[in-house]
Amino acid sequence: MIMQSFWQDLPKPFTALAPLDGVTDMVFRQVITEIGKPDVLFTEFTMCQGLLSAGRERVLDNLLYTPEQQPIVAQIWGIVPEHFYKVAKDLQARGFAGIDLNMGCPHGTVIKHGACSALIKNPTLAAEIIQATKEGAGPDMPVSVKTRIGFKEEKIEEWIGFLLKQNLAALTVHLRTVAEMSKEPAHWEKMSEVVLLRNTIAPDTILMGNGDITSLAEMHEKFREYGCEGFMVGRGIFTNPWLFNPKIAMHEKTLNERIELYLYHISLFEKQWGGRKNFALLKKFAKTYISNLNGATDIRDNLMNSRTLEELKKKINAILKITY
Repeated sequence: MIMQSFWQDLPKPFTALAPLDGVTDMVFRQVITEIGKPDVLFTEFTMCQGLLSAGRERVLDNLLYTPEQQPIVAQIWGIVPEHFYKVAKDLQARGFAGIDLNMGCPHGTVIKHGACSALIKNPTLAAEIIQATKEGAGPDMPVSVKTRIGFKEEKIEEWIGFLLKQNLAALTVHLRTVAEMSKEPAHWEKMSEVVLLRNTIAPDTILMGNGDITSLAEMHEKFREYGCEGFMVGRGIFTNPWLFNPKIAMHEKTLNERIELYLYHISLFEKQWGGRKNFALLKKFAKTYISNLNGATDIRDNLMNSRTLEELKKKINAILKITY
């Protein structure tokens, strides 16, 4: 039987911001929390081995969060069950609402080591990792998994069915195969099959869908059509940081309002990280705050060419025509 946890207490449908490497750090999550918080937040995906290495202190940056960001789930990855056990014990002590296991990242650098989505081809190891994480987390911390519908081809009954037998608190399904990366539209028509499997095998497991979601209206429509309880947004946040706020539409925000939010993001980044993180991480957010406007592409290109943080801020201020 699955333990009662925060997952069961969420509204239906509920929203979540996906764990995005180099994006969903504590700072960006704080920005999103203040302007339109989803129901669940996730950390960047974090390597277990790194948390157990000599470079642990730098890796721990991934696990920082503010109280306002609860419920927040720590997402981890790796290939050694013992590492998951040790890290889960640490995460439980750090007060996370849950632990999520990355079994869906399609990047070649992790696949070649047998991690993340490579586990789709190694269900025995996947089961050992899930069990080790549960044992480390203890009886009061829920364990979930994020995955895809197959590796080279769809294996919904085999792979998703297998995961549903692992007594998970929640399961997030990105509706593409690993081979498809993000090149093909997400196969939302497959969610009906996933939901039927869940209802049959593990009716108490909370189910989240992921892939190509760009609005709250779309989530409610898919909830009515498919019945999965939650919806996770990844790349969609790049085009609308207010996506989770039902009272604010992106097109209603002026360029100045967007730029001011960008500058606020930068100020939080400087305050939190100082020189510990490369300022270039901030350039990727140009698309987040400057989109769907006349001349947006040229503005973003200009910002992306910035060679220092001061140059980036100077260019942004020139757009806003204020002194920051």
